Amino acid sequence: MTTLIDRIRSGDVRSIARAATTIENRRPEAEKLLTRLFPFTGGAVTIGITGPPGAGKSTLVAQLVTTLRAENRNIGVLAVDPTSPYTGGAILGDRIRMQEHYGDPNVFIRSMASRGRLGGLASATMDLVLLLDAGGMDTIVIETVGVGQDEVDIARLADVTVLVLVPGMGDDVQAIKAGIMEIADVYVINKADLPGAGRLQSEIEAQLSLAHRTDGWVPPIVQCVASEGKGTADILTAVRSFRASCSRQDRVLENWALRLREMFRERLTERIGVTELHAAAEEVASRRRDPYSIVNEWLERH
Repeated sequence: MTTLIDRIRSGDVRSIARAATTIENRRPEAEKLLTRLFPFTGGAVTIGITGPPGAGKSTLVAQLVTTLRAENRNIGVLAVDPTSPYTGGAILGDRIRMQEHYGDPNVFIRSMASRGRLGGLASATMDLVLLLDAGGMDTIVIETVGVGQDEVDIARLADVTVLVLVPGMGDDVQAIKAGIMEIADVYVINKADLPGAGRLQSEIEAQLSLAHRTDGWVPPIVQCVASEGKGTADILTAVRSFRASCSRQDRVLENWALRLREMFRERLTERIGVTELHAAAEEVASRRRDPYSIVNEWLERH
């Protein structure tokens, strides 16, 4: 494994891809690999790109990669795609849109299947961020699957969350405001050459006038036309302004607290077999036992 660690740290694409498959498939050696890599992480900046389906997130990510590569950055892209109902894998729409970057050795692109997980991310996304960080990527862009009101996991992972919206959403902005509208550090109005861009900006501004963030940041609104590369530099300027204005350490601490709680919950769930879980559910449903005693028993045992 030492050889594999060295290859990953040197940025070897094949080794990183192999390790990514190991992690996504939850093979037994995955945890040991991540444990060895963890001391070499913490240097990358993670940018989350989220928004409803059809907002042009993939096209925008491709343009961001182009702009970042012009700055000689090493880029990792994690694109979470819907799960194929036939293979269980990712429907690789993002790879089609990012073909121009596949020949670049300084850009690593990985499509991940959501595998039915809610929240807009795949379950292994955080682990792959650590892998790419250890592999020398200084900027990691995470594109979520098309999300709705409650899919806000990206805010718990990314250093900066960019919410992409498009003109013509109308009342949809009101419908989703209680969810992803509240997690954005930067708002992007894509396809700003279409009618309604001004109205959408006014709706976002109205929403922001009612919001009060604890960090004092007022999210900027950037208009762009991703298909033509217009506005991409302005988005990166807004991202960097947020990072300069707000403490990254506070967000990192908060995100890791949430992540540790999630990991603890996942581990406990894995240790309770399906048979035992169903037997306990039957006891609770028939009122032979209460759920609180059962859960406390599991905690004491594990």
